[in-house]
Amino acid sequence: MALLSTINWATNQIPSVQELAREPLDSVPQSYVCDVADDPVADRCNPSLQVPLINMANLVNGGESQEEELQKLYSACREWGAFQLINHGVPDRLIKEMKKQTREFYDLPLQEKMRYAHKKDSLEGYGQPFINNQKLQWSDMMFLNSLPVEDRNFSFWPENPQGFKENIDSYTKGMMKLAVSLSGFMGMATGLKASEFSEVGEDGLQHFRMNYYPPCPQPDQVIGCSPHTDITTISLLLELGDTPGLQIRKDGYWATVKPVPDAVDVIIGHITEIMSNGIYKAAEHRAVVNESKVRISIICFCYPGKNATIEPVQDLVKPDCPAIYKSISLPEYLRTYFDQKLEGNQQFINTFKVHGP
Repeated sequence: MALLSTINWATNQIPSVQELAREPLDSVPQSYVCDVADDPVADRCNPSLQVPLINMANLVNGGESQEEELQKLYSACREWGAFQLINHGVPDRLIKEMKKQTREFYDLPLQEKMRYAHKKDSLEGYGQPFINNQKLQWSDMMFLNSLPVEDRNFSFWPENPQGFKENIDSYTKGMMKLAVSLSGFMGMATGLKASEFSEVGEDGLQHFRMNYYPPCPQPDQVIGCSPHTDITTISLLLELGDTPGLQIRKDGYWATVKPVPDAVDVIIGHITEIMSNGIYKAAEHRAVVNESKVRISIICFCYPGKNATIEPVQDLVKPDCPAIYKSISLPEYLRTYFDQKLEGNQQFINTFKVHGP
């Protein structure tokens, strides 16, 4: 049984934003308009800030190039909580096919996409889950439980375009292998053996989401995805084009992540922050939208296995650096998060601190 199947979701079907954007709109509906307190797009941005770029090939090949790249990786994880990864080893053919078929899925008639619409008390499916007391986001999405295989509910997996199910299967497994390898190097960057940090294993939990952000006549009034931090170990995001939208908060400013062809955007989540005993930081991030261009992205949310215990790695706990966080099982960790109804990520991770917030 999927861990999220027991979560009570206050969900109602929301009209497709993709269809709404087809209409000749002079202004967006009020239900999408962000208040100043909701951190609108007009917030402070710093175009000079550039998210770090990490070369996976240097990590894999060893030698002096590995040592230099590990230092860059350590800095990126500690100071940014995010980076762009090139030469990651996921086959080009698979990436190109996933991009092609994701676009084809969103080009399908609404009636066909609605075959896979969210159902009551379920996060899986097409559309956008409605969370009470929040402004609507300018986006549509398709969310699936992708790994382990026994968690898959194939009634939500699209039959069109042809072969899409098989490609999602291959892509999500490839991304999990990348998560395993990358987690090991993130551990090595702290001075550990790779195996001590690879909590995301072959039996790890993974969720898969395709995001569609249509053009908006008032992009400064809406948000594609509200500011948040992920509860994952790491999240692996693939851009389908060159339209920027992902932003990372750094030193009180938003830094726009400029798409690099076939790079994977890596976002550190709270589980890695706990495992590293606070050395690495979960990145606060959001998605903004464009006035004239569509943006599409694919993201894999990677977690440890269902029976994992989330806690600081023992070798990072020392007399002069005691454990900051408590130990907790993955099921209890997820229940704690969803019981808070998605309110306040910082408050969420503070609940696991040994001495409280």
